[in-house]
Amino acid sequence: MTQQKSIEFLFIINPGSGSSTIDWAAEIKNYFADSTHSFELYHLTKNCSVETISEKINLFSPSTVVAVGGDGTVKLVAECILNTKTKLGILPAGSANGLAKEFGISNVPVEALEVLLNGKSQKIHTVQVNGELCIHLSDVGLNAYVVKEFENQPVRGMWGYTMASMKVLWQNPMMEVTMKIAQKTIKVKAKMIVIANATKYGSGAIINPIGKLDDELFEVIVMKKISFSEMFKMVVSHKPYDSEKTEIFQTNELSIKSFRRVHFQIDGEYLGKIKEVKATIIPDCLDVVVP
Repeated sequence: MTQQKSIEFLFIINPGSGSSTIDWAAEIKNYFADSTHSFELYHLTKNCSVETISEKINLFSPSTVVAVGGDGTVKLVAECILNTKTKLGILPAGSANGLAKEFGISNVPVEALEVLLNGKSQKIHTVQVNGELCIHLSDVGLNAYVVKEFENQPVRGMWGYTMASMKVLWQNPMMEVTMKIAQKTIKVKAKMIVIANATKYGSGAIINPIGKLDDELFEVIVMKKISFSEMFKMVVSHKPYDSEKTEIFQTNELSIKSFRRVHFQIDGEYLGKIKEVKATIIPDCLDVVVP
């Protein structure tokens, strides 16, 4: 394959992301119309793989690869540039855009594009969960079940997520699991367990108030009970959790064994039912352009 001239930005656009009426390709072209910055656009096809994207990155050798989509698109692009000098940019074109909200990247196209030119580079860690890359949040139980139902909703965006949540909130049974954290074995019953690299979901709910993307730890949030008071803390007041209902652990390695198969998701992608989870940190592996 012939090597092309290096460019500054390669935009990886997922046309299937979100429900937005924004034409991101047109916004990018308009923004750079009178600019000297070099860029290329690449639209993902339905069954696009990491290998295909990696070929495009190798072809153009961009200094920054920009994921134009939701958290799943960000994850896909990040897998291609992990532990390289290539920076990751984000244009939030998905339904929830949790990672973009984590970094404070606007969903207004011009403002998000400004970050690419005037932002700073932040080195972050990621987590490997059952062999898959997790940049944002992974979980088993209730929310993973919601993600599964969300994929079947006729509407996208936050309204679709709300509809899915209402459908499964009282259908998700309690999990019985054994966790191993820092050589300590913990048996617990829970509605949901979150492996949290970041601090909040795309809804804005802060699930992990002590999380930092640039340290060498991730958090494990065990939600033993779903209650209005705990949900209020996550969404509104951000006061400390009741440890009888929600408990937080910090670690760089985790294993979970469940008595029965439970719903499982990573970065907004439903991955079926599992009985075991293994997670380890990948330190300082990704450079992200942030405001």
